[in-house]
Amino acid sequence: MPAPLVLLSARLLDPVTGTFLPQTALAATDGKITALGDDREIRALADAATTVIDLKGAVVTPGLTDGHLHPVSGAELTHGLDLSGCTDLDGVRAALAREVAALAPGAWLHGWGLDPNVFGDRPIETAALAPVLDGVPALLQLFDAHSMLASPRALELAGVDGPRTFDQAAEVVCDDAGRPTGLLLEDAACELVERAAPQPTREERRARLAAALRAMAAAGLTGGHAMDAGGDSLAFYDELDAAGDLPLRLRVAPWCQPGTDADGVRALIAQQGTGGRLWRTAGVKLFMDGTIDNGTAWLERPDCHGESTHAFWPDPAAYTRVIGQLHAAGVPTATHAIGDAAVRHVLDAVEQARRADRNGVRHRIEHIETVPDDTLRRFAELGVLASMQPTHCCDFTRADHTDNWSRRLGEERAGRAWRCRDLTDAGATVVLGSDWPIAPYPPLGVMAGARHRRPTRDLAQPPHGPEQALTALEALRGMTVHAAHAAGEEDRAGRIAVGHRADLTVLADDPLTTPATDLPQLPILLTVLDGRPTHRDRSL
Repeated sequence: MPAPLVLLSARLLDPVTGTFLPQTALAATDGKITALGDDREIRALADAATTVIDLKGAVVTPGLTDGHLHPVSGAELTHGLDLSGCTDLDGVRAALAREVAALAPGAWLHGWGLDPNVFGDRPIETAALAPVLDGVPALLQLFDAHSMLASPRALELAGVDGPRTFDQAAEVVCDDAGRPTGLLLEDAACELVERAAPQPTREERRARLAAALRAMAAAGLTGGHAMDAGGDSLAFYDELDAAGDLPLRLRVAPWCQPGTDADGVRALIAQQGTGGRLWRTAGVKLFMDGTIDNGTAWLERPDCHGESTHAFWPDPAAYTRVIGQLHAAGVPTATHAIGDAAVRHVLDAVEQARRADRNGVRHRIEHIETVPDDTLRRFAELGVLASMQPTHCCDFTRADHTDNWSRRLGEERAGRAWRCRDLTDAGATVVLGSDWPIAPYPPLGVMAGARHRRPTRDLAQPPHGPEQALTALEALRGMTVHAAHAAGEEDRAGRIAVGHRADLTVLADDPLTTPATDLPQLPILLTVLDGRPTHRDRSL
């Protein structure tokens, strides 16, 4: 039977050994690699209907997979004014002023990617942006997507004029007189004002998602672990998949929030395994805390403002019970845990669940921004995967610890930032991702950040914690074999082997020998998903 896809003159890179396979060509049929060999052998498998591509010595890796991203919400959040390039308040004010000048009367201004470091020692509040936003309804998403600034006019239109009480750890931040400062912490508070803004149509939202996914494929991604499933997300994936327009293989984990009752947990369990050809529901996402930058992480000792002292779940024991129920049902979990107390509690919960039922379910912890020494070995002992986003360290902290994140934690804990090296050395499986839209999704940038740990905007700056850097091979594994292991798919993904998925990323040169600071600029020549090119450079 002729192969629909044949790739010739390739250098096939094995991310396990870090060496090139002796073969120079491959064939793919029905979404799987069906043959490896030399050019002559593999070319003989082609017929007139086969797509034959001469790679001219380019390097083929297993398809790169982002271990943590938010495609649908990211496509929505990144619509509007990009503030991620602003490094000080003057830059933010200037960008806002230009946007305001172009707004129609009464229109809402949406911004995203705002770095809290631009406020320096000032409080994070909309007063710092007056008079630019006077009379303008504006919502400015901070980079962590766990907080936003709402202008006075936006608060007025939403009817938010004082503090509110929530079932989860969320807050409408108010001054001493009880007046909102504009800072909203966590989803429940942000949604109060978001609901008052005009909403895009379903067609607009689907179009934005499709465009974002195509751009991800062009950046070399063939897959992603999507850490949410709200709203129309699953319907969008299903529609794109059915139309042949889904360019990434997605593993989707719906949320389990505090207050989820027994029926809600049973519904999450029943949902597992549903999906289409290129997407499926697999796992559940939970939150144990918020973020260090906005004071909602869960730390074993308070930060310098006396904040980050509580779990996201008002009753952490309820979280532990839910983990036990999901584990017993064979459902893997991924828990957002940034602070040391949050990470410790998740590990304790998994340990308790494993004592009750010794099944092989693989649980994950997401982010792991600061942890003490005694937690490192427990990841490997419990089989808990460490899902990390090194570009967060690169772009939102500084080597001299003058950034907001480091100042809040103090020198001791800031010195334990994103311990990728220590976790790897302790035997943990480290999966890499971007957490897009929190940080850019191009996978070569994520792998580069794991290696150089320098600010993307200025690579001449010193690295934050260079002793925690990964090697080039470890970084590649983090987005190939380790991502496959996290999904329980190491027998069919993450390597270039007969019988494995024909999900492939083709680069102009060897990512293992390309300097880390040059890696993001390495051209992506071809992306193949399920044996079908989703991106092809004009040079091929």
